[in-house]
Amino acid sequence: MEETQSQKKKLSPKALISIIIAAILLIGGGVAAYIFANVSDKQKYFLAEKNTMEFMTEQIEKRYEPELDWLEQSKEKPVETNYELSAESNMATEDLGMGEMDLSQYINNSTISLKHAADMKNKQMAGRFQADIGGIKVDGVEYYLTAEQFMLGLPFLDELLSVKGKNVGNLLYQLDPTTYTGEENIDFGTFFEGSLSEEDVEYIKKEYGEMIYDQLSDEAFKSEDETIKVHDQSLDTEKITMKLSEKKLKEMLKETVEKLQSDDKLKDLIRKQLELQAMGSSALDSDIDQVLKEFDTSLKEAKDGIDNLHIPNGLTSTIWVHDDVIAQRDFSVKLGPDKDQLVTFSIKGTHLLKEEKQQFNLDFGFEDSNNQDKMNVTGDLSWKDEKAKDSIKLTIEDLTLSYDGKESLKDGKRDFERTFSLKDPDGESGSIIWSGSSTYKDDKMNADHSFAFAPAVDSQHLFSLHAAVDGKTMDSVKIPKDDQTKDLGAMQAEELMQYFETEVGPKFEGWLVELLSASGNLAS
Repeated sequence: MEETQSQKKKLSPKALISIIIAAILLIGGGVAAYIFANVSDKQKYFLAEKNTMEFMTEQIEKRYEPELDWLEQSKEKPVETNYELSAESNMATEDLGMGEMDLSQYINNSTISLKHAADMKNKQMAGRFQADIGGIKVDGVEYYLTAEQFMLGLPFLDELLSVKGKNVGNLLYQLDPTTYTGEENIDFGTFFEGSLSEEDVEYIKKEYGEMIYDQLSDEAFKSEDETIKVHDQSLDTEKITMKLSEKKLKEMLKETVEKLQSDDKLKDLIRKQLELQAMGSSALDSDIDQVLKEFDTSLKEAKDGIDNLHIPNGLTSTIWVHDDVIAQRDFSVKLGPDKDQLVTFSIKGTHLLKEEKQQFNLDFGFEDSNNQDKMNVTGDLSWKDEKAKDSIKLTIEDLTLSYDGKESLKDGKRDFERTFSLKDPDGESGSIIWSGSSTYKDDKMNADHSFAFAPAVDSQHLFSLHAAVDGKTMDSVKIPKDDQTKDLGAMQAEELMQYFETEVGPKFEGWLVELLSASGNLAS
C-alpha cells in the first residue's frame, strides 16, 4: 500500500522550536565576529565562546598538522592510494557459528588490495580491486567515475560496462517501465562535492548570527568577579550571566522563524544538501520537493505555536571566563507546549584549557515529569614534546564508552595506540585496539594500521584487521575512452536481455569454472 501524505513523517513544531533554540545557544562562535573594542558584557560573553572553540580547534590542528596538510593537498592534486587489507583470527570454529567449516583458515590466508586514484578538483576517480581469499584469486575488477558517467570493468569482459548520468533514466525504464519514466538522471559530479562551502557558512553566520546577536540587549548580560575551583586549581574568573525572559525568547523565536520562512537562499542550500545525498538524482526531485514543502508547513505550525509555548523561567546561561576562555558553564531552560508538559535541558561543567593539557567534565541533563536522565562527558588530553596521552569517557546511566590513547611524533612519523572500550549495564565489556604508525611528508604518505577486536568474555579470543596504506600525488587520473565501453544506458530492453544472456552470462560461468579449478576448489 502506498503511503499517504498524511502518513509521512514530518518535522513537528516542537522539534523545530527545539532546533531553533539550540541554534540560538550555539550561535556564539559566529556572532563574535561583530565584537569591537571597549567590549560590553554581552560582547565578552560571545567572545569567550568564540575563543574557547578556536582554542580547541587550534590544538587539533597543531597536533595533526601533517594529516590535515595531506587532506588539503588531496583536494587540490590527484592522489593515488594503495590499500592492502589482511586479517587474523584465533577464534574457535564453533564461536563463528560455521559448523564443520574452519572459517579462520580462510581469514588468516586472505588479502584484499585496492589501488585508488582520485582527482577531486577535476572530478575523476579510478580504482582496481584484487583479492586472494584462501587461495581463490580474483583480479581485473576496475571502476571509473567522472562527472558524466560510471564505468565498471569485470575480469571476464573485454569492454567496460558504462552508465552515463543522463542515460540512467532510460536504463531504469527498460528494467522497470511501471516505476520509472525514462526522464530520470544522476549528476555523478555531486559525489566529488563537499557539503556547505565557506561562502554558505559565512552566509548563515552573517544572516542569522548577526540577527540573533542584535536581538540580544546589553541589559540581558551581567558580570562579576568570582574565584572558583576547577580540577583542583583555584581560578580568578569573570562570571558572565545571560538571562532571557520568556517574552524575549518568544520574540527571538518568532523573528527567526519568519526569516526562515522568507529565506529562499537558505532553502536552496537545504535543497542542495538533499541533492548531494541523492547524488543529484532527478528521480528524487519529487521527494525533495515534498521535504521542502513539509519544512514550510512545519515552520508555519511552529510560528503559530510559539505564543502557546511555556518557558516559565526563561533561559539562563552563565559562563566563568579565565585567560579569555571558558572555565565553567551552567546553562538551563525549561519549556513545553503547556505547563504540564515541561522539559528541562541543562548543561553544567568545567573546562581547564591549557596549551599542553586540556581537561573537561560536562553533565548534559534532560528532565520531564517522568524521567530524569543525565549524560556525563569527561576528558583529559595532553600534548607535550610531541607526545600525547588522552582519556575521554562518556557515561549514560550504567553504560560507559571510553577512549584511551597514546601517540608520539618523531621525524614526521606518528606512532599510536588507541583503545575504545564499552561497558554495558550487565557488566559485559569489550574493546577495539587501534594501533600503528603513519608518516606524511611532502607528496607521499604511508601508514600501517591494526584493529584488534577483544570480545567481552575472553580477551584472548581476538580478531584483528590489518591495513597497509601508501599514497602519493600524481599527474592525472587515466579514464578510458568511450570506445572501450558498453553503454548500458543507451540500450533497449531486448538489447540488454540479449547482451546479458549471450555475452555476460556465459563468460561469467566460464570465468568462474576456471577460477575454482585453478584454486583446487572444484570437485573432480
